[in-house]
Order: sequence, then structure tokens, then C-alpha cells
Amino acid sequence: MDVKAGAKEKVSGVRDHLLDLSHRIHADPELRYEEVHASALLAESLAKAGFAVETGVCDLPTAFIARAGSGPMHIAICAEYDALPGVGHACGHNMIAAMAVGAGIAAAQIADDAGLTISVIGTPAEEGGGGKIYMLERGAFKGVHAAMMIHPAPNESPTPDIIASSRLEAKYTGKSAHAAMAPHEGINAGDALTIAQTAIALLRQQILPTDRIHGIVTDGGDAPNIIPSHTAAQFSVRSQTAEQLARLRPRVDRCFEAGALATGAMLEIIEGIKYAQMQHDIAMAEVYQRNAEAIGRKFSARVGERQEPGGSTDMGNISLAIPSIHPNIGIECSPAVNHQPEFAAHCITEIADKAVVDGALAMAWTAIDLAQDAEMLKRLTAKVSA
Repeated sequence: MDVKAGAKEKVSGVRDHLLDLSHRIHADPELRYEEVHASALLAESLAKAGFAVETGVCDLPTAFIARAGSGPMHIAICAEYDALPGVGHACGHNMIAAMAVGAGIAAAQIADDAGLTISVIGTPAEEGGGGKIYMLERGAFKGVHAAMMIHPAPNESPTPDIIASSRLEAKYTGKSAHAAMAPHEGINAGDALTIAQTAIALLRQQILPTDRIHGIVTDGGDAPNIIPSHTAAQFSVRSQTAEQLARLRPRVDRCFEAGALATGAMLEIIEGIKYAQMQHDIAMAEVYQRNAEAIGRKFSARVGERQEPGGSTDMGNISLAIPSIHPNIGIECSPAVNHQPEFAAHCITEIADKAVVDGALAMAWTAIDLAQDAEMLKRLTAKVSA
């Protein structure tokens, strides 16, 4: 039996269903840990395809694990389905979800013949909630030998540069007062935050070109005639690696401390989620690129080529524990880029729909190749995830 031909036939057979999934999720954007409808749609689709589906896993109501096959190579295909506040599916997670389902269904169709066990793992809250991190810690990836997913982007890349990230919330507490009658009686938490932002802006001159520091003010005070007694901001700090991030982050914290020192306000820094850099498995990425090119995808880079720093993802944390890939699939959307409303609009075009189908098949073929290559099978199964 030509298992690759069987997988291709299955993807073709479910094409309309995959595109319907992508478009329905796109039309109903749900924020992190609130993806009730999206996760239900995906779980239902996989159950109808013969997967054993468990929902609400790892104490996360919108997480699921769907499993099929009993081969010696256990591959996890990760689905993401959360949206961004204000701009909906401007990171294309509707496409990621549909590709994961398509790849899973296609691989499951020939799993036993190909020597595969396939898990489609529904991972909520990639956009800052770290769903995969909690699922990894709570055993969702136990027994998995390799993991993969595909992310839409302006350009095609087998090993995009995905960097480490640390989130924080800074809160200042001062003392309110009448801003005209008795400003000297107040302690201005707004000034403290302004000083911190200014210090961070100056710090940017002294950091690595690949570092990133960015944030928003979530509480700037209540009225212009009241000295602000409370202010707050959320920031992300990013570096190429977790090691570089560990050196940068204290410098950013000191910028917030400077605001407190200068104004007399009290500072509280609340730690957020930490995403590791993506460590692509080069051999797996090469297999993926060959399969994607065989389908007709055109790449802007080769495996391992250094690119401009990209975003961050909790798939990075998975990659440090399990051999993983996270290629980008291009949707020809330039100059629109991820996290813009224009990008969201591109994620349901004919080009995006073609990427969903191509991505599903490329992952299914990659899973087959990994299971049927003796050396790859030996290497990947030598270490099983805990």
C-alpha cells in the first residue's frame, strides 16, 4: 500500500470540511482559555473521524487530546485556536487548527500501515496564556516522540527564528490628591510609570539588535484632576535564547524600580508566562521541507538559515523537551504581517485555504516519513517524553 497516496486521498476527501472548520473558527474569534466553540468543533471532527477524544484535559476546559493508531512512532500534531483581543484571528490560528485536524485525520487513515500513533493535541491560549506549557507539565505529551505544527506567515520558512519571551505586569501604588489644589499631597503613580517607560526607551540603545521590549499601559489613572494613586502596565521582554533573556530581564526590572525610586510610589512586579526559544529539530525540518516542496510550496529560506527575529510561542517550550518543528506556511499577504487586522482578513482567502490543505498534507507525509525511516525512528524513539 502506498501510504502517502492514501494520506493524500484522505486530505482531498476532507478538504471542504477543513476549510469549513477554518472559516467557522475565524468567524467566531475566542480569546485565550475561552475557546469553547473552537475546541468543541475540533474535538467533534476528530471523534467522527475515529479518534479517541478526551476533552478538558490537564485541568484546562478547552484543551483536548485525540488519539489514533498503535504504531511504534508516536507523533503529536498541535492545534491552536485562540484569537487576539481586538483583531480576531490575526495570527491565523483558525488555519493552524484546521491543518492539525487535516494532518491528523490523514495520518490516522494509514497509521497502522505506516507504523504511527497520532495524537492531535488541542492547546489553548497560545497568545500569552502558555497552554502548551501547562499541558507539558501535566503529562499531555507523555509518550510522544516528536511534535509538529505549522503557522501561517507572510513567507514560507522551514525553521523560522522564534525567540524566548518573558511577560510581566508592573503595578505602582501612590497617593491621590487634587491635581490643582494640593498636588504636593500626592504621590504620582503615573509619573512612576512614565519614568519607567522613558528608562526602557533609553535602555533600548544598549541592548542587542535581536532583543525586544514592548508593552501597554493598562491603568493610567482615573481623571486628569486627580493625582494617580494606581497605574499598571503589561510588558513583554524577548531575547534570542532563555539565557540571553535571563541577562536582559533584570535590566528591565530596574527601569521599573527607577520609577518607584524617583516618585516614592510602591512597585509590584507580577511575573507572567515565560516562553522558551524554538529549537527546531533540523532533520525533521528537512523532511518537512522536502514534502512541502513536493506539494508545490516555495520557500524563502532553507532549513537552519538565520532570519530576522520573529515572535515567541509556547511551542518553544515543547521543542526543548521533545524533538519538534514549527515551520511557517506563506499566505502571500505582504505588506500585512501577523497581528494586524489586514493579516486576519488574509487568513480566509483562497490562498490561505490552499495553505490549509497543503499544510495538512505536508505534515501527514512528514509523519509517515519519520515513522518509515529506520534511522529517524531509532533516534526519535530513543527518548520518550515524560
